Amino acid sequence: MFRRLEADNTVNLILIGFGNVGQGLAEILRLRGPALKEKHGLDLRVIAIVDRAGAAVSKVGLDLTRALEVKRLLGSVSAIKTVGKPGLSAVEVIEDLDGDIVVEVTSNNLKNGEPGLTHIKRALASGKHVVTTNKGPLTLALPQLLDFAQRRHADLRFSGAVGGAMPILDFAKELLYGDEILSIRGVLNGTTNYILWSMSERHLTMEQAIAEARKLGYAEENISYDIDGLDTASKIVIIANWVMGRRISLRDVDIKGIRGISLEDMLRVKKKGFTIRLIGSISHDEIRVSPEEIPLGDPLSVSSNLNAVMIDCAYSGRHIIIGRGAGGKETASSVMRDIMSIVNSAYLKRNCSRIFLKDYSSWGSPERFYRTEALAL
Repeated sequence: MFRRLEADNTVNLILIGFGNVGQGLAEILRLRGPALKEKHGLDLRVIAIVDRAGAAVSKVGLDLTRALEVKRLLGSVSAIKTVGKPGLSAVEVIEDLDGDIVVEVTSNNLKNGEPGLTHIKRALASGKHVVTTNKGPLTLALPQLLDFAQRRHADLRFSGAVGGAMPILDFAKELLYGDEILSIRGVLNGTTNYILWSMSERHLTMEQAIAEARKLGYAEENISYDIDGLDTASKIVIIANWVMGRRISLRDVDIKGIRGISLEDMLRVKKKGFTIRLIGSISHDEIRVSPEEIPLGDPLSVSSNLNAVMIDCAYSGRHIIIGRGAGGKETASSVMRDIMSIVNSAYLKRNCSRIFLKDYSSWGSPERFYRTEALAL
């Protein structure tokens, strides 16, 4: 694994899915890749991109500017001259190409996790590392996928699956090293937050707010995942299984979405100094997703497409993370963070001191706010 990294500091990426997140990653790599190569000598090459109509493949690396342009104009990277492969499947690309990291960012499917689940399994089976933002496979089979990755000596990273650009999973996991997490509560879906905020602050109807969220690229392909609370519930399941060591599924989450909330409801609670947000929460005795009335000054009363998470710990008190939780480039910045974590980990495992990138804040990740509140003793 990573033979090219040892030889000439090259990492070959295979990108499965070229929607908002995939294109966001391509844009980050296009803009920032040259600086990474100049400063650190690391060459991240995208050797394949797969979308629904086929693929584009180049062993020496694709022209990302051209790929983005053809996708926008013609609808598929398979239309790129000389490197386009109409009808070529993701599984064929994963199994036939000599890639180092597979980036799986296809559409979320909470029913059976496909096709993302198959893509991840095939990539791990072939010894490739995987970075994904696809909540379906993680919600349905995270413990099994982690076990499989370990057996195949491959990394599986998924920080962008929860919180977009915010490092919620990594931060919460690290808290456990010296503390006990009592509860996690937060706004975990940027789309519903944008909808509710727009209704309250701009007096839009839910239908108008949904149309804007879609136009801005905030919404899931299946909007019902967002507004019915399933997307938030899937993130709660991932947090519970990965961070808190639980083994739960969607069936264990009490779920209520925002579909029944009207503009009148939002304006009524605002007059009382409150707002409504879709809150996902997990504690030792409760796992639920539901709309809640919260004070306008509450840390979870965030605006636009922001996410906010409160983590209460036994010893260190309350930790609050606020940042952008929806959008292609925002989530793509987490994919970039995971890619660099895998590369750095590969060097550390070989007893090398070189760290390519310690600060990811300049790599397309929007600003985020972090606060702690001391525990009263």
